[in-house]
Amino acid sequence: MEPSKSTDSSGMDQFGYAQTLDRSIGKFASFAAGVSYISILTGVFQLFYFGFAMAGPAYAWSWPLVFAGQLMVALCFAELAGRYPVAGSVYNWAKRLSSGTFAWLAGWLLLISSIVALGAVALALQLTLPQIWSGFQVIGDGTGPYDYAVNGVLLASIMIGISTLINAFGVKLMTKINSVGVFVELAAAVLLILALGWHMLRGPGVLFEAKGFGEDHPLGFFGVFIIGAMASGYVMYGFDTASSLGEETKDPKRTAPRAILRAITASFVLGGLILLTGLLAAPDLDDPKLGSADGGLQYIVLSVLGGPFGKAFLVCIVVAVMVCTLAVHAAAIRMMFAMARDNNLPFSRHLGKVHPVRKTPTVAAIVIGIIAVIPLIVNVSQPAIFTILSSISIVLIYLSYLLVTVPMLRNRLAKKWPLSDDGTEPGFSLGKWGLPVNVLAVVWGGAMTLNLIWPRPEIYNSVPPFEWYLQWGGVIFVAAVTVTGVLMYRLKLRHQTGVLAEHAAAAVVPLSRGSVEAESSAGIQLVSSTAGHGVASRAGTGS
Repeated sequence: MEPSKSTDSSGMDQFGYAQTLDRSIGKFASFAAGVSYISILTGVFQLFYFGFAMAGPAYAWSWPLVFAGQLMVALCFAELAGRYPVAGSVYNWAKRLSSGTFAWLAGWLLLISSIVALGAVALALQLTLPQIWSGFQVIGDGTGPYDYAVNGVLLASIMIGISTLINAFGVKLMTKINSVGVFVELAAAVLLILALGWHMLRGPGVLFEAKGFGEDHPLGFFGVFIIGAMASGYVMYGFDTASSLGEETKDPKRTAPRAILRAITASFVLGGLILLTGLLAAPDLDDPKLGSADGGLQYIVLSVLGGPFGKAFLVCIVVAVMVCTLAVHAAAIRMMFAMARDNNLPFSRHLGKVHPVRKTPTVAAIVIGIIAVIPLIVNVSQPAIFTILSSISIVLIYLSYLLVTVPMLRNRLAKKWPLSDDGTEPGFSLGKWGLPVNVLAVVWGGAMTLNLIWPRPEIYNSVPPFEWYLQWGGVIFVAAVTVTGVLMYRLKLRHQTGVLAEHAAAAVVPLSRGSVEAESSAGIQLVSSTAGHGVASRAGTGS
C-alpha cells in the first residue's frame, strides 16, 4: 500500500477541464487542509461532554473504533485521489464509478453536509470563548434557557463572516492562515498531552469500568456506548479535503493520497492521547461538569493546569476552531464549484465563476457563507443545537461517502476497478488489499450511518420541549434533502448537464482504449472539444 515512486502529474485537460484555479498548494498545506478539517482540538473538545455524559470514561474506546472504520474509507479515497485529484473530489469520483443520479446525489449530500458542518464547527466557539473570558457571553449571563444557544449563534455567525472574506480573497491567503493555524494546533496538542500526562491521577484501568452507565438502557452499556460514539464520529471525517483541493495542489496525484492518510493518522494519534491523558488527569470523574456543555474537556484543562496555562491552551483551541471553519468552508466551496462547472446546480454560471485575479470561486464562497447561517438561525432557540447540527452533518457526510465506496466495490467485483492501463501511473494503489478494504469501508459506513440517524431522544430531543418531530428531526431533514435533491436533478438538472464553455478543456486528451471502456462502463461519455466549447457529458440523459 505504498504510494508509487513515479506518477503522472499532467494538467486538468485529461479530465475535460481547463486549469482555472491557482495551483499553488504544497505538501504541508495539503496535509494541513485535511488536518484542519478533522481538527482534533475542535472536535474532541466540542463533543467530549456528550460522549462522557452518555458512556463515561469508557466512551474513549469509540475513538480507535471510529478510526479503524474511517481508515478503510480513507484508503479507498487515497486510491481514487491518486487518479482523480479534482475539485469536489467525492462528486467527481462518483461520476466515474456510478450513474448520473447517484453521482449528483453524492455531491449534493456532501455539499449540504459541509454547509451544515460549517455552522456546527463555528458553534464550538461558544464552548470555549466564555471559559476564557466571561465577556464573550454577550447574550445574557449564560443561565437563561436560551442564552447559550443564542450567544453561540452570534459568535458562529461572526466567525463564518470572517471565513467568507478569507476564502473569497484567494486560496493562497487561506492556506497560509490554515497552515500557521495547523502548526499551532499540532504544537498545542503535543504540549497539552505532555502537560496532562504529567498530572495523571489514575491508571488506564478506569477505561474498562462501566461506572453504572447503561444500567437503564435496554442494550446495557453497549446501547449508551454506540450513542456516545457520535462524539468520535464527529471528528474523523473531512480527510477528502486534501484531494478536493487537488486542482490547486502541486503534483496532486502523489501529494493528495499521502495527505489524506497522514491527516487521519496524525489526528487519531494526537486526539486519542488527549482523550486518554485528559481522563486520567481529571480531578474527579464523578463531577457532573464533565458531562455538561459548559464544562467538558475544557473544564478538565482549566482545573488541572490552572488559570493562565489552562486558558493559554483554550486560546489554541479557538485557533483550531477558526482554521477548521476555514477548511470546511474551503471544501464546501470546491464542491459547489465542481458541480456548478458541470452545470449541475441552479445558477451554475454564477456559482462556477472564478475571479480573474484571485483565481478562486468568489461567488460560491459568499453564497455558502450566507446559507451556512440559516441552520443556525432556525435552531437559535434550541438548547440542544450543538448535538442536533453535529449529528445531521455527520449523517449526510457518511451517506455521501457510501455513494463512493459502494459503487467502487461494485466495480471491483465486476473487474472494472482498478482501471486497466491507460498510459498513466496512479499515485496510490491498494493492490491485493483493495477488495477487503473496500468491503470493510462499506460495512462500516452503513452501520455508522444507521447508528447516527436513529431517532434517539438522547441526540435529537435531549431537552424540553419533547416533541416527536424534534426526535425524528434528523430522519426528516436527511429525507427531505435527499428527495428534494433527486427531484431537482431528475426533473431539470440532468437535461442541462455539461461542462460550461469557460471551464472546458481546449482539447480533451485522447485516452487509451482500456480507459475509455472503463469510463463508458461507469456512464461517462468523453466528447472531444473544439474552440473551448466541448463538454464531458453523461452518456444518455436518463442515466
